[in-house]
Amino acid sequence: MCGIIGYIGNKLVIDILIDGLKRMEYRGYDSAGLTVLDKKDNQTTVKISGKVKELEKKCHPLIKNKYTCGIAHTRWATHGEPTEINAHPHSDCKNEIFVVHNGIIENYRALKEILEKEGHKFKSQTDTEVIAHLIEKYYNGVLEDAVAKALALVEGAYGLAILSIKENNKIVAVRNGSPLILGIGEKEMFIASDVVSIITHTKQVIYLDDKEMAIITPTDYRITTLFKEEVLKEVQEVTWSIEQIEKCGYDHFMLKEIFEQPLTIQDAYRGRLKPKEGDGRLNGLNMDKDAIHKIKRIIFVACGTSWHAAMVGECMLEEYARIPVEVEYASEFRYRNPLIPEDTIVFCISQSGETADTLAALREAKSRGARVLGICNVVGSTIARESDGGVYIHAGPEIGVASTKAFTSQICALAVMTLMFARARVMSINQGKEIINALLSLPDKIKDILNKAEEIKRIACKFKNANNFLYLGRGVNFPVALEGALKMKEISYIHAEGYPAAEMKHGPIALIDENMPVVIIATKDAVYDKIWSNIEEVVSRKGKVIAIGTEGDTQLSSKAEEVIYIPDIHPMLIPVLSVIPLQLLAYYTAVLRNCPVDQPRNLAKSVTVE
Repeated sequence: MCGIIGYIGNKLVIDILIDGLKRMEYRGYDSAGLTVLDKKDNQTTVKISGKVKELEKKCHPLIKNKYTCGIAHTRWATHGEPTEINAHPHSDCKNEIFVVHNGIIENYRALKEILEKEGHKFKSQTDTEVIAHLIEKYYNGVLEDAVAKALALVEGAYGLAILSIKENNKIVAVRNGSPLILGIGEKEMFIASDVVSIITHTKQVIYLDDKEMAIITPTDYRITTLFKEEVLKEVQEVTWSIEQIEKCGYDHFMLKEIFEQPLTIQDAYRGRLKPKEGDGRLNGLNMDKDAIHKIKRIIFVACGTSWHAAMVGECMLEEYARIPVEVEYASEFRYRNPLIPEDTIVFCISQSGETADTLAALREAKSRGARVLGICNVVGSTIARESDGGVYIHAGPEIGVASTKAFTSQICALAVMTLMFARARVMSINQGKEIINALLSLPDKIKDILNKAEEIKRIACKFKNANNFLYLGRGVNFPVALEGALKMKEISYIHAEGYPAAEMKHGPIALIDENMPVVIIATKDAVYDKIWSNIEEVVSRKGKVIAIGTEGDTQLSSKAEEVIYIPDIHPMLIPVLSVIPLQLLAYYTAVLRNCPVDQPRNLAKSVTVE
């Protein structure tokens, strides 16, 4: 959600800023802008309402000018409409101080009222502009001092990059609740909210923590707290490759990421299986068998797709490890005075590791004395750093806004954790070996499903004009039904709902007629006979059944209008396979409806505000 990039050095500044913004387009935005400075204290600001390509066109006459530094931003509107005047950067009364901002300033109205009484004139409807005027108020020749004084009055979340024409060889950046990364190059420095925006220039980065401020010049940097205490930070190396953030011949990032799953699944369990012992290992949890035995309850907190993965984890852990599990929306958990008794472990699941609600839930759980563990994709993310331990899913950068490979990698990480916990408590070695063999078979079985992409595209073409979809599943496939429905509405803009199949009779059945496609996950498992009854109920009301079935099940085709078959697999791992046809169905439906697959309207990849 929103993107920040700043650069100071000797290269063509505008080129670097525009390229960085393009690489962050997947985060979701509605306007964009930049400010650049030269060595003669001249500034140029360009802003647009719309896409980065329009900003690039507007900047084209300026690209080769000798600017020394600049900041740029893509905005996702919160305060004020997505207009050019509300786009960042924002400036003070004199147009000398320029600010880009991710986050929300909660007390901006009170601050704005005070500043207006003091004579400050505001140009926009945004909360961000308050920061520029506060810095102007306190500026006395040292930008970082004025920033620290201004932010002492600010309440809320922010990632900030700030310029002053009076100090044209410096950028100040501050983080509180919204991610910021310092990139270190050779005689050049970067500030970014997302590492993908600078990975083509440097892989040497420092992750800022809350209430930390970076002061950068082309050849040096200094990090302090907002209270002017010096902070020594470790420089880390980004392991992602440039190829991982490119489309590599695919039409969309989402399609590329769907087809990457045979590899990302392997990366999720690589080095974490003990085949001879029928066991798993997750060293990042820092838990031995005694600690596992003491667990009385697990709470998962997550949002969106990660919440669905948590629901799969709940089924796994309760069935195989016999540990009671609760799954909570992170956004609700933090506000409802939750009970966290002793020997409860709280797991926070987030692809980005920066999801604001999940991070707030983590802090709430820690404040109540809970041990909190993270399940994240992004190394060095805030949740990863603030957790007491955790698991990286190793899915690589996920650029498509609609999550695909991260979901299946989360499930695989949860499967390894289930195996580890179950073997420590109740599971036999032979059962453990059976699950390991099933995990090892997943990549080839996923490839079998991906080979049916054209068949799924044909089905999407048949139903692309539907106004509504209903998704039904039972047991471990109920979360998959929710995830399939989420993918459909996220990227195709078709209304879709997921339900436990047994709940269909308690309301949704009223919607079923000859115009209603009903996707039913009907794999051969313990509740197959029950799901068959649900299929009968849909067909008798002329609903159009699209079934996800197990290979060899010829019975389904007698009732379903379309059947997509998946290979047989251990019951615990069915969701990893059953979700892939649903990802492809949503993808092709969106393409056929000419929807912007990788950047669906109103959505952001990483939701870093409430």
